Amino acid sequence: MVRAAILSAVGSPLEIADIELPEPGPGQVRVRLAAAGVCHSDLSLSNGTMRVPVPAVLGHEGAGTVVSVGEGVTGVAPGDGVVLNWAPSCGGCHACSLGEVWLCANALAGAADVYAQRSDGTDLHPGLNVAAFAEETVVSQRCVLPVPDGVPLTDAALLGCAVLTGYGAVHHSARVRAGESVAVYGVGGVGLATLQAARIAGASRIVAVDVSPEKEELARAAGATDYVVASEKTARDIRGLTGGHGVDVAVECVGRAVTIRTAWESTRRGGRTTVVGIGGKDQQVTFNALELFHWGRTLSGCVYGNSDPAADLPVLAEHIRAERLDLSALVTDRIALDGIPSAFDHMIAGKGGRALVVF
Repeated sequence: MVRAAILSAVGSPLEIADIELPEPGPGQVRVRLAAAGVCHSDLSLSNGTMRVPVPAVLGHEGAGTVVSVGEGVTGVAPGDGVVLNWAPSCGGCHACSLGEVWLCANALAGAADVYAQRSDGTDLHPGLNVAAFAEETVVSQRCVLPVPDGVPLTDAALLGCAVLTGYGAVHHSARVRAGESVAVYGVGGVGLATLQAARIAGASRIVAVDVSPEKEELARAAGATDYVVASEKTARDIRGLTGGHGVDVAVECVGRAVTIRTAWESTRRGGRTTVVGIGGKDQQVTFNALELFHWGRTLSGCVYGNSDPAADLPVLAEHIRAERLDLSALVTDRIALDGIPSAFDHMIAGKGGRALVVF
């Protein structure tokens, strides 16, 4: 029996309770969690913005130590430190055949499985495949990657979503070049990782945008050269900082229609806007045909940073070892498992960066 945070039904509060994990079957790995990040996607799953089979144990950004392995597992062994990969590619679908593993059609197939039971025998699903909001979890061997050398196990949890997403948004989706200007909308965990990635890319001006004035210090520590408190004149303010032109690249990490539209408006003619934030179906963004032609801007979605975790983790590890990327700077709260509901409340209120559950 291990303790876990259970979502019994969409819209219900998380409940901390004991669950019973089976021994790992063929191709499976049991992992003792060291830490798990509380991501906005977890909030979106709990409130129904994104769909998840319930009841479920949420949590998809985590790292820990392999406890045991099932038959046929060769990539890891008991005692190994691993990062959980919530979106493993199958290698056989159309997207994978194109090398676009972040769009794998079968990446979330495991989320519909039953992986554990409550103490009363109720079946539980693993939220986004890996069920990281628990002391231990059992996952497919495809859902674990070795923790790179030199990366502390607790900090490594952040590599599983926030850092891959933010770094990938800059380097894979927007493809920021040295000397370009960048605006980052939303200074949460992903936004802070995006700011660091823009600095690593050599951006000349990095503008952080958030509704909270209190996040300016966090943003500047991550690499922001300017800070704008979001308002109805945000796009105008950013153009004012860039000679009237707008930034070369805007990265939206919020997932709200008004923020996406503002990010697009804050880029220069011919600029690029990458949308990382996950919004609901009710968030409708509109453009007229003439402005699309006139401005010549590019608007693109970004899934998981358009990343290939197996290829990108070694690159991120090198940045960490060279002290170009600071994982601990993303974390503003270190909490216990029962602190997740409060972390959700802080997200809704726009407070802080990443909350990290430390086991």
